[in-house]
Amino acid sequence: MKFIKKTLKYLIGIIGLLIITSYIFDYDYILKGIRVVYFTGHVTAFIDDYPYFENDTIKKGNTTDKWPLHKNYNKTNATSTLTNINNELGTVAYLIIKNDSIYYEWYAEDYSKSSKTNSFSMAKSITTSLLGKAIMDGYIKNLDQPVSDFYKEFEGSGTTIGDLSSMASGLDWVESYTSPFSITARANYDDDLAETILNQKVIKRPGEAFEYLSGSTQLLGMVIQKASNKPLANYLSQSFWQPLGTSENALWQLDDDENRLAKAFCCISSNARDFSRFGKLYKDHGRWNGKQILDSTFVAKATTSRFEGEPYGYGFWISDYQGKHIFAMRGILGQYVISIPEDNLIITRLGHHRSKTTINSFPSDFYIFIDEAYEMLKQ
Repeated sequence: MKFIKKTLKYLIGIIGLLIITSYIFDYDYILKGIRVVYFTGHVTAFIDDYPYFENDTIKKGNTTDKWPLHKNYNKTNATSTLTNINNELGTVAYLIIKNDSIYYEWYAEDYSKSSKTNSFSMAKSITTSLLGKAIMDGYIKNLDQPVSDFYKEFEGSGTTIGDLSSMASGLDWVESYTSPFSITARANYDDDLAETILNQKVIKRPGEAFEYLSGSTQLLGMVIQKASNKPLANYLSQSFWQPLGTSENALWQLDDDENRLAKAFCCISSNARDFSRFGKLYKDHGRWNGKQILDSTFVAKATTSRFEGEPYGYGFWISDYQGKHIFAMRGILGQYVISIPEDNLIITRLGHHRSKTTINSFPSDFYIFIDEAYEMLKQ
């Protein structure tokens, strides 16, 4: 009994020392990560995490622009391949939108058309959309405007706002999702995100090569917020959430309740139908119900590879799968809004996991979700 008591005291002392040390060396964000992830029964980030963070509300408008239902709505059965991968990877929502009408719609048990789940990095496409809007609104001159016009910390770096959006910033950032000491983990769980970003240095020549860094989009979001003088959630509501006639309010995770800086690189919680509206907006060259919401030139640039042979434009992933021009919003756990303009097709998938294998810079399930949609359209 004495041995057990001594052991417990020893363990408690060690834990206390680790906690004190984490605060001294500014690693206390790890404690939040442990609390949010492991104490909720998970081992990594998960799609239903928004209640564990501070959030800003992205308000919908007074009118919902309802998605039309295709004449063959849900008359097609899921293929066996789609059913298997949905089960294997924990898909919670799968939509096929053909000719701007919902052709097929499926939700897992406990999820529905109004369920909110984390977008993860699909938010990067939405942040870039805000960049396009900020240029239209005159808050930002163009893609070539220096970041240093807004943050003197980057004076002389040569990094432009377009470099941030196209993942060519040259920032000293390591995109690691496994180490609790990584800058990416700090960005997700720390309580002062601006401090983390503004301490970054530009260590590579910007504008010359694609390198996917979440810090680039976070800095972009900070520039947009500073230029517009509006919280990102408010600007998103005004610029897109209301004009696109979304059905539900959404949430954008913040660093904490004091600083209230949105995580521009991730973490918008919404539903499949409302996320899909961005696929339609870009498919239709920035027009919505006859109104030019986003400049068509910007849309074309965003959905075309900036660097030859690379799978990324400005905020969007690019693929030429099956000889078709495809662009997509994409999140770490297999969140996709896939647009295929030549076939007037949008495929949206939300879920718990993605394939571990990668083909041409895309998880292999990305192609399966496309292939099975085409198979179902043949039925």
